[in-house]
Amino acid sequence: MSSASSPAATSVSVPRTRFNALPLLIALFCLLWSYAFVAGKIGVTDCPPLILLAARFSLAGVLILGISLLRRDQWDLTWRDAAVFAVLGVANNALYLGLGYTGLKTVSAGPGALIVSANPVFTAMLAAMFLGETMTLRKVVGLVLGIAGVAFIVWHRMKVGTDSPHGILFTLASLASIVAGTVLFKLLAPKGSLWIGNGIQNIAGGLAVMPFAFTLSSVGDIVPSMRLAGAFAFLVLGGSILAYLLWFHLLKVCGATAASAYHFLMPPLGMLFAYLVLGEHVEFRDLLGIIPVALGIYLVTRPAAASPKRSVT
Repeated sequence: MSSASSPAATSVSVPRTRFNALPLLIALFCLLWSYAFVAGKIGVTDCPPLILLAARFSLAGVLILGISLLRRDQWDLTWRDAAVFAVLGVANNALYLGLGYTGLKTVSAGPGALIVSANPVFTAMLAAMFLGETMTLRKVVGLVLGIAGVAFIVWHRMKVGTDSPHGILFTLASLASIVAGTVLFKLLAPKGSLWIGNGIQNIAGGLAVMPFAFTLSSVGDIVPSMRLAGAFAFLVLGGSILAYLLWFHLLKVCGATAASAYHFLMPPLGMLFAYLVLGEHVEFRDLLGIIPVALGIYLVTRPAAASPKRSVT
């Protein structure tokens, strides 16, 4: 009679827990995106905003596609995917940042970050209309609270004269552009390499901004300085390349509504960076306005409670 193998001799493979890098990617994205408001404020102080953006997008696009050629990356985008990324370049780059940087000329970096951070509630509304996401009463309440919080900050800033109405209007238009770009990304769902897609997006954004940059402003208005060089380097490498690559990755992994919710972390981070780097004063009423925005975003993005499953014996 053959002896059976003993249990002790049987090798048992213990599954290894894979490291979840998503929280680190989210944290890095929030730090890069929020500091970009400060770097942008520094940049537009010494350079016309549209010229700054045209140079930023063009250099970022050339670097991304140039690195792809050197690495001999496979071009796995269809013409349709390339066209979608070009459209996103107009919405997410040319319009969002073009309008936002124009607003930053007369709006502080902290409140600018706060206004744009309200995009989760508007994204949730459009996602219900165009992406088939359910719009519940809880989401409606959250949407109203988010709008009320941003309106409170905008009204207070305009009342005390801290930020100009003209600049705030540009910032609100910037908010509309990033919301539209977020929904378009999920609606059109481009496939292929996000790295190459980001390069196309930057090139398209640069080409869209360039005619306006050199028509509405002059190169002679640029004030060369080390702070301008440092801000430009961060905006190209940390903003247009790394932050946008992380943003598209989060949109694919987390979805439009959930990924947009991380923008709520931008106001406190943006105001902190603006205080530390630019010495911007933070009003107590500004902090009060964050409360309804935070509650609204929580209501919009909180997943619905799953019904308990009965165990089958």
